Amino acid sequence: MEKKPIFLGTVAYTLVTFPLAVVWHIVLFRPLYESFGYFGGEPNFFLGFISIFIQGVILSVGYAFTTFRGGSVASGLKYSLMMGSFFWTCHVIAFLAKNVVSDSGFFFGLETLYLSFQFGIYGILIGKIYGKSQT
Repeated sequence: MEKKPIFLGTVAYTLVTFPLAVVWHIVLFRPLYESFGYFGGEPNFFLGFISIFIQGVILSVGYAFTTFRGGSVASGLKYSLMMGSFFWTCHVIAFLAKNVVSDSGFFFGLETLYLSFQFGIYGILIGKIYGKSQT
């Protein structure tokens, strides 16, 4: 297994996800997320960064073991759809299952949009990094 695409995939995921998460949840929509009960105090940016970095390593290693039909970008998007769907169930559905949210439909839509951006961008990048093309 080549280390360079794992490293680049990890960097790509981290550079996409961490700034997007901060801007989305803290800068643009903080009052909404506070009203949803999303924060239990001040966010810990260091732990958030470490969590995202570890996710990037796992996702980038996992991609090396996948095969999807289509070009590199299509393969990356298919992988990110699969993994993003898994994250979505853990992140959105589980949050709604564990918390009383004043406007659960709005939270559902807002977080689904956020994860669509996150995994859409990552899917394009991981596909290009690995350059996989299967038929």
